[in-house]
Amino acid sequence: MASSLTTPSLPTEMRAQHLDAFRTPYALRTVPLPSPRDPHDVLIRVDAASYCHTDAVLASGQMPPNPPSFPHIGCHEFAGTVVAFAPNSAPSQWKIGDRVGVPGRSFHPCGTCFECARGPDERDPDADGPGYSVYCVGSVNNGISGPGGFREYAVVDGRQVAPIPEGMSAVDAATLMCAGVTVYAALKRCGIEKGQRVGIMGCGGGLGHLGLQFAVGMGFRVVGVDAADKPLALARDVVDGNEGVRIVDARVEQAKDVRAQIGEEDGKKDFGDMGLDAIIILPEGQKAFDYGMGLLRNHAKCVVVSFPAEGFHLNAWDVVFRDISIVGSLVGSNKVLREMLQFAAHHGVRAKVKTFPLSGLNELVKEYNKGEGGKLVIDMSLSD
Repeated sequence: MASSLTTPSLPTEMRAQHLDAFRTPYALRTVPLPSPRDPHDVLIRVDAASYCHTDAVLASGQMPPNPPSFPHIGCHEFAGTVVAFAPNSAPSQWKIGDRVGVPGRSFHPCGTCFECARGPDERDPDADGPGYSVYCVGSVNNGISGPGGFREYAVVDGRQVAPIPEGMSAVDAATLMCAGVTVYAALKRCGIEKGQRVGIMGCGGGLGHLGLQFAVGMGFRVVGVDAADKPLALARDVVDGNEGVRIVDARVEQAKDVRAQIGEEDGKKDFGDMGLDAIIILPEGQKAFDYGMGLLRNHAKCVVVSFPAEGFHLNAWDVVFRDISIVGSLVGSNKVLREMLQFAAHHGVRAKVKTFPLSGLNELVKEYNKGEGGKLVIDMSLSD
């Protein structure tokens, strides 16, 4: 049985924000409290729920491959406190009162497919052990294919959550459950070492400004790129005074010029040897992808995180004649999630946030659509 203290008295109802159709506002309703039923289920009181770009993509009807069933409760990056377990609970590390962070993937994986069965290997040493995988195609995604965190209580999979480090707030933890772990995992996929150069396209966005901080903590030399005033200002603010970071306005500096300047700084003579060792693509626009590829030195790596509906156009010259490797990166394993949280706590990595009460979700969405960067979070401690 799961370890527990005295189970707190729980309500029978809760409030939740519902999406009733694509391209419509959220509707706040009172609904029955969800019940943990699977042996791995854990019921948490949601303390904070962070809004992600994917929430906007889903709400607009552009999330592949399948739309959710309506009404839908969004949010796949949230944090809360353990309050109950399933009656037939499996052995668990969790106890009543534990604070946990909850990513979207992976709720109730099948446990038997090749993804769940393979465990760590040479290609992915950070994979979780056999029986659980964030890549399981049979699993549910909190907030995407299943209900998420825009509600007062949620049932989560005890294998997918991670302990929140002491001293880290629920609001700060929530922002790391997708944005944080995704960009942290992408930086690891770059395969570079301390002192090498990495670029972050979209450096003033939710993932981007966290990525700048993680990259600095990892000892990389960093080039952040954006193309809007407020995201650029936010990016400069989070790395203020760090000589190892250069923030580039893509509207006024061309990629080839930035690459040449980097080569000059490094004492390189051959243009093919000038530029970044890796780039992370966060925006969905083709211009951002092309700009990022233009910053890379030959034999470098491009890590793609975004997934625009129309895809990206690939220049075969970059792959064939310049030997640029292109890989994708999707969130991270539970092992990486825990590693990321400890890294963030140790290095003081924090998102720039603006908070709203649960009833203010539609106001949050309006603020998000201004495109000013940072993270917007539902803080359940705020009065409506």
